[in-house]
This record gives sequence, C-alpha cells and structure tokens, in this order.
Amino acid sequence: MMSVRKGIFFLISLIGSFTSLAQISPGELAKVHSHLEGLSNCTKCHILGKKVSNQKCLECHSEIKAKIDARKGYHGSAEVTGKECVKCHSDHHGLNFQIIRFEKEKFNHDLTGFKLQGAHGKKKCVDCHKPEFISDPKIKKKKFTYLGLNLGCAICHTDYHQKTLSQECGNCHNFEKFKPAGKFDHQLAKFKLEGKHKDVPCLSCHKASTKNGQKFQEFTGVKFDNCTACHQDKHNNKFGQNCKDCHSEQSFTLIKGTQNFDHDKTDFKLEGKHKQVVCKTCHKTKFTNAMQYSNCTNCHEDYHHKQFAKQGVSPDCSQCHTVNGFIGSLYTIDKHNASVFPLKGAHVATPCFACHKKTEKWSFREIGKRCIDCHTDIHKPNINEKYYPQSNCESCHNENRWSMITFDHGKTNFPLVGAHLKRTCRECHFKSEPDGTVRHHFSGLPVNCSNCHKDVHNHQFENNGATDCSLCHNNDLFKPASKFDHNKSRFPLDGKHKNVACNKCHKPNTDQKLIYVLYKTNKIKCEDCHH
Repeated sequence: MMSVRKGIFFLISLIGSFTSLAQISPGELAKVHSHLEGLSNCTKCHILGKKVSNQKCLECHSEIKAKIDARKGYHGSAEVTGKECVKCHSDHHGLNFQIIRFEKEKFNHDLTGFKLQGAHGKKKCVDCHKPEFISDPKIKKKKFTYLGLNLGCAICHTDYHQKTLSQECGNCHNFEKFKPAGKFDHQLAKFKLEGKHKDVPCLSCHKASTKNGQKFQEFTGVKFDNCTACHQDKHNNKFGQNCKDCHSEQSFTLIKGTQNFDHDKTDFKLEGKHKQVVCKTCHKTKFTNAMQYSNCTNCHEDYHHKQFAKQGVSPDCSQCHTVNGFIGSLYTIDKHNASVFPLKGAHVATPCFACHKKTEKWSFREIGKRCIDCHTDIHKPNINEKYYPQSNCESCHNENRWSMITFDHGKTNFPLVGAHLKRTCRECHFKSEPDGTVRHHFSGLPVNCSNCHKDVHNHQFENNGATDCSLCHNNDLFKPASKFDHNKSRFPLDGKHKNVACNKCHKPNTDQKLIYVLYKTNKIKCEDCHH
C-alpha cells in the first residue's frame, strides 16, 4: 500500500514537472513544427531528461534517415553523418524561424553527391529545387524542401530523344552544353564513321522532324545494312547491292580492285582491245557519269574523215572493223562488188593498200574508176588513139592478166596469120636498147620480113633493097619453102633433075662469117655440074 502511494506521488510530481517545463519553454516552435506545440507532444522530439535525440528526429524525417542509411545525399556524406541534428536545425526560436538555414553561396553542393559542373554551376537553387522535379509524393507535399530531387537528366530536362535512347544522358552529353554531344563516339556505335563519312553532317543521316508535337531527331533505327539505304544506286542493281565490292568510304570515284571488276555486267562489254584500255581513258571524270558509247566515234576519232559519212554522220566502225584492232577489215569482196568499182580478175588479189593507201593516209572516195587512174599508160604516144579511145586499156587487156591481149591485129596493116599468131606482143614490139632499157614500139613499125627475121639468104633474093620472103615461104613455117616453084626459075627441073637433092647443087657458102646456102649459082649449063 505504501508502494502504491509512492507511485502516485511520483506521477503527480512528474506531471507537475512537465507543467513547470511547459511554462518555462524556450519559445514557440517554428511553423513547420507548430503542430507539436503542447506538453503532450514533447516526448515526440525529446527523451525525458535528455536533449533532442537524432533518433526522434529521424523517426519523423524518414526521408533523411533513408539517405543516411544509404549513405547518399548531403546527410549521408562523411562530413555530416553522426552530427546532432540540433546543431544545424534547432527550434523554439519563434514561429517564423527558419530551421533549414545556410549560406547558399558557400554551400558545398559536392556533399550532396551531385556536383554542379559546367552549365549547372550557373543555375540558382530555385531553378532546380522545384516541386515539379520531386518524384517522391510524400516529399512533394512539403511546402519547401531541398530533398527528393531525382538525379536523372530527364527529370529536369525534356527528353529530346523521346525514350529512343538511354536515359543516361551523360553517356553522350557533358555538362557544358547539349549540342554537340561531346562525349559521343560514333566509333563505338554499330556504324563506324570511316573515310568521307567523317565529313558528313549529322543531319544528312539523322533527319530532324516533329514527333508527338516536339522536335525530334532520329538516332536509332537508321538503316545502314547497305549503302543503298542512304545512297542512290546509280547502277540500277546491275552489280548487286554490295557497293563495297567496288567502292570504299574514301571516295566513290576511287574504284578498288578494278582488275576484278566484271565490266560485262554493264551495258558495254569489254572485248578484244578494249580489255587492255585503262579505265581513265574512257572514264575521264567520275565512273558514275553517264557516257555515250552507242557508236565507235563516241570515243574514237573518224580516221577516214567522214569519207563514209551519210548526211554528215559518220557510220559505226563496226561495219568494217572489229574490237580486236583497226588493222584488217570486215569489208568483203562481195561488199566491194556492190560498190561503183566491182573487183574482177587480178583486182581480186590486189591488196587494199595498193589502191587505197598511196600516200600516208587511206583514201576511199574519188580515187578513180578508169585504168589510167591507177595504171600508167605506157603506150602513149606509141599506139594510135583509134585503137584504144581515151586510153581505155580494156580495148586490148582484161582484168585477169596484162599479157592476155584481146587486140584485133587485123585492124592494122599487118594481120597476124600462121606462126605469127603464136608470137607474143613483146617479141615484135619490145626491144632492148643499148643502155639496157626496154622500149616498146607499135606505130611506124615496117612490115617487111627482114625487119624481124634475119635474111639467111644473104640478100640473094633482094629486089630494090628488100626481100619478099612470101614469094617462097608461107606464115606457117620457113622450111620447106613451100611456095617456091623451081620450074619458074631459070633452071626448070625435069627428068632426073627432079630427084636430085637440093644440097647437091646448092652448097653452103661463107661470106664475112655468115654461112648461107648459095641459091643463085649462075651455073645452069650441063658442064657446070657434069664433067
């Protein structure tokens, strides 16, 4: 009973003590703690007989406790952890007292775990510490606080990429400025920039547009599996879609591996001599530039200077030449025979250059149609023009052989008969001169036998300085003298004389080294032969 009385007395004493403490309170609580006014609320912050404890503070300010436990933020920093809360946040100084109070200009923001770097260092506290940037609903209700800010860039800054890229903006951007993305290394991307790609402006590949009502630039989803995703295929898929087989990032005009390039896939197949031509000979600027190649003259000069042109347009060389070389021609004899000068006889075997390349250059037009346009008239003035008007060689000759003469000798005053028909023109009309030259003679030639034949009778039958062989001989052969009739001579043959051989009476004779048979013996008496 005594112990009960003592307990009641202690409780009354304790209540009395609190009453006296309330009466001697240091002052009003700040507005944020004003709801804790009154004796019954003291123990919410104070431990009986002790000062304000951190434990009591943190039981109420759980957001601070969470930071301290996580060792994050200003209160979780090494310089603040373990300090008494009241050293910085004392109370009972009046309703309008600011519990959270510090010199902003001297505040070391590094202790919060978020260093103010670059452009952040130029911002005022209120620029970032706004309710709209606080993600924790509980903290967001506070009228004013520096707590609760999410450190993600997208909390304060508009996500220009609209969640198409990582939310870790620091991977690409620095704190100085967003543009350009100074920390971004395109070489770490799936598409590495090489060669000319290094000089291409970003906007050329990463197009700017509007998405969801905001400016937007496409960085993901850009196709790069093939060059044609960005570049137009000027070859229209003739060489496939793998541009790298021929081109590199250094330049489209620099073709790699031209020795392996299959030109047959183009509209112009390389054949013959074209295979040996250096690319730059035809592709003088860019390989992709359009070229004219329908006619040979697109690349080759008309060597014949439009000799074959029709209406001023040169024909295609392929009508006569091949890609294996200009030397040689496809122009056949049949084609030549369809021209104004058909090839016949010996002309068929005449090489082209004999007629068409008499100078340094080839000529095919107006080179002559008559014989004398190419051949020298060796007979002029030795043959009267009446036998070959206008020097027409075909009056005597043909195109097979010059020696095949078709001249009618009967038109002259010396018709050819007998053995004369077997003689060549040269035997009578060509004579060697003392100087060794051969000259031909046609007009003015004498028709006497002795002009061509040697007088084997040593002038025995000469009459007025001329011997007429035809009195005894014919044109078939000289021996025998078939036309000679001994009975018409001064000594007709009769009786036994008919059977006497000629050489019994007509003996060989020598005169000035000329051996001839003596026919005019003047011995016609019997005693001249018979003794």
